Amino acid sequence: MKVGEELPPLEIAVTRTLIVAGAVASRDYQDVHHDAELAQQKGSPDIFMNILTTNGLVGRYVTDHFGPSAVLRKVAIRLGAPNYPGDTMVLTGTVTALDDAGTAEVTVVGANGLGRHVAGTVTVGVPEGSA
Repeated sequence: MKVGEELPPLEIAVTRTLIVAGAVASRDYQDVHHDAELAQQKGSPDIFMNILTTNGLVGRYVTDHFGPSAVLRKVAIRLGAPNYPGDTMVLTGTVTALDDAGTAEVTVVGANGLGRHVAGTVTVGVPEGSA
């Protein structure tokens, strides 16, 4: 692992099931995450993914790369274009900092057909020998 290392891209199919399951799992019962008709009444073309699901997918992306011993220390993300059903989000990442204690900082971007869905920084503890 070194600064500048790029994580391999991860493509995630944004399905209606993923959006609804993520909202239910995170106890986010806002209608815009499960009811297309009500989402449209509020000005959205369809239901869309909530930030907690996106946060979980970003965390999964980083820990999948660094292995089962990796520990998320901090996840700071900002949402942009919505993730609608039928689209694909592609997560990419770059290691931007490392320290002697085995902590890495990774810049992550998730893009879909509308543009940048998420951007942020993940700080992850990586025990020696696990990356």
